[in-house]
This record gives sequence, C-alpha cells and structure tokens, in this order.
Amino acid sequence: MAIKANLQIDQGADFSTEIDVLDDNGDVVNLTGFSGAAQMRKHYTSSTATNFNVTINASGGTVTLSMNAATSANVTPGRYVYDCELTSSSNVVSRLVEGIVTVTPQVTR
Repeated sequence: MAIKANLQIDQGADFSTEIDVLDDNGDVVNLTGFSGAAQMRKHYTSSTATNFNVTINASGGTVTLSMNAATSANVTPGRYVYDCELTSSSNVVSRLVEGIVTVTPQVTR
C-alpha cells in the first residue's frame, strides 16, 4: 500500500523531497536493481503529465523526487495528483507514494 503524502511546489523554483523506504520493522529496504518513475497530472485521467526526476539511493533505501526550476516554471499553479512507482529487477511494479501536489504561483520572473 502506498504512502499518502501531499507536496507543495513553488512555481519557478527547484523542488526536491526524499522518501525513506522502510519495511514493516522500520528497517531500510535495499533498493538495488530498482528503477523509479513519478508524474503529476491535473486529474487522474489527464493525458498531459509533468515528470519528476527519480533518484534511488539503493543501499540507503531512499528515493528522491525532484524537479528543476525550468520545469516547475512551466506548470500552471493549482492542484494536481501525483504518484511514484518503483519497478524491481524482476519487473514487479509497486506504488511507493501518492497524493496531491499544490503548485503555488511565481511572482518574480
């Protein structure tokens, strides 16, 4: 079951958040061989998506979602949905995190 976490991104700014991946005992999960993908969309059925960069620290058990300032500058302020999925080396896909993204408007351009 995915973690529920809401995010806030400032339009036109760099964004990064780190997620610790732990097992039921609270121990770090070794993510060797995993890949990740994450997107945000205006609504679940939207055909337009903005991708997050997904970086995995395999031995540290962390996943970082990030977006550079140029990308966030092109996102219209408002509410979006997002998720991040991990794929194991045996092609098993699991959803790590999901929630709402609020993009706040940029004033300084």
